[in-house]
Amino acid sequence: MRVGLLDGAQRDRRPATLDELLARARLAESLGLRSVWFSNIFGHDAMTVAALAARVTDRIEVGTAITPTYPRHPYAMAQQAASTAAAARGRFTLGVGPSHRVVVEEMWGLSYERAYAHTGEYLSVLVPLLRTGKVEHAGTRFTVRAHLTSTDGLPVPVLLSGLGPKMLALAGTLAAGTITWMVGARTLRDHIVPRLREAAAEAGRPAPRIVVELPLALTDDVAAARELAGRMFKSYAVLPAYRAMLDREGATGPAEVAVVGDHDAIGEQLLRLAEAGATDFNAAPYALGEHDARLDTCLRALVEIGARLSAPLPLSVERSS
Repeated sequence: MRVGLLDGAQRDRRPATLDELLARARLAESLGLRSVWFSNIFGHDAMTVAALAARVTDRIEVGTAITPTYPRHPYAMAQQAASTAAAARGRFTLGVGPSHRVVVEEMWGLSYERAYAHTGEYLSVLVPLLRTGKVEHAGTRFTVRAHLTSTDGLPVPVLLSGLGPKMLALAGTLAAGTITWMVGARTLRDHIVPRLREAAAEAGRPAPRIVVELPLALTDDVAAARELAGRMFKSYAVLPAYRAMLDREGATGPAEVAVVGDHDAIGEQLLRLAEAGATDFNAAPYALGEHDARLDTCLRALVEIGARLSAPLPLSVERSS
């Protein structure tokens, strides 16, 4: 299982500056993490940050987790993604998703009706453009006959933030895999992985990439860190898509799925995710106190743990989570 950093969300009650994001990307690479991913919530545009981060690093994969579909026409998304991939010289992965009704309708003033149909058509335009630079699509929502003239960044892998059964089927059939948030090991093993793999197999596609992202605190005070996670991430407990995943897990809230503890405890929790089928784990560190100093320690620990988890694991594991 590859281990990376999820960055770009608010930390320590203030947004990260662009310079801080780029510095952390350089730190993640220097310490040996496999990837750094940028969120696209209310701060900096994730693809812009990924392109800049790629130019101040040499080896680390950069990605978005995730870029919402509704504000961008799929051709515009493809054009920006291709440019970002060219800047990254083959190290960029685009994570996309439809976001949530409360965001799309109440904040952006757009319609979220039939989000599944929207996402399927969106991928039907986006994925061919990022694979071959061309698309011919005539659908209900999009009719696009276009090509990209700058193809030096292609192909670009696309991951979909699917959680429900139908979205997971799209992720397996049309995309290269999925990115999850607030999904624990039990839900990963019993719901996400089998549905995604089945869809990919039926479509004759390669085994899908399964990127798991969770809050993480390297600490000896587990109770305090989980209490803080419950407060910091409480909004995710009421968003329907995440609420459904927490219910599947038997968790009352984000505090129970956060990865928390000392070096050994975190290693054990990541092992359960790897055994459940995660191909990647991206940590969203929190509760770091003196952020820069503690982040260095946290990322060093993640690199060590990731090295232990790099050996291939069996596809089906009997171990209970």
